[in-house]
Amino acid sequence: MSINAVDEFSVPFPLEFSISQTPVSAQASNAKAKEAWKTTIGHRARERINEAREQYFLDDRPLMATIYYFPPSRMPGDIDNIVKPILDGMVKVAYVDDHCIERVVVQRFEPGLPWIFASPSEALETAIQMEKPILYVRLEDDLSWRSAS
Repeated sequence: MSINAVDEFSVPFPLEFSISQTPVSAQASNAKAKEAWKTTIGHRARERINEAREQYFLDDRPLMATIYYFPPSRMPGDIDNIVKPILDGMVKVAYVDDHCIERVVVQRFEPGLPWIFASPSEALETAIQMEKPILYVRLEDDLSWRSAS
């Protein structure tokens, strides 16, 4: 199969989506809430993929995940605890296994703190303007993160 054929039937990267919810921590004691959150992530990723492709297949290309959380107020808990459930929710939806994730960038943007996005994508710009809480996720496969400067 040619590279173009692979691109035509694989997940369309970059894949971006937002969810208007507070992320569930990997440290949460409520197992049902964690599973429901992973399902929510998977459904939203699948919806976004299906907007671009009716049918697609998963492959094991290396990916980078960007996770931005915009809480409505100061975030209780640690930002690192929201990452695993988000990545696990996209397994078998956006990628074969979370071993495909080579790099993760995660940041919270609490209200009242100054921050500037130099050139946000349309999806990120939309997320920034939405009522909080908002979780923004972007998966990309361009491998530019492998270039050290």
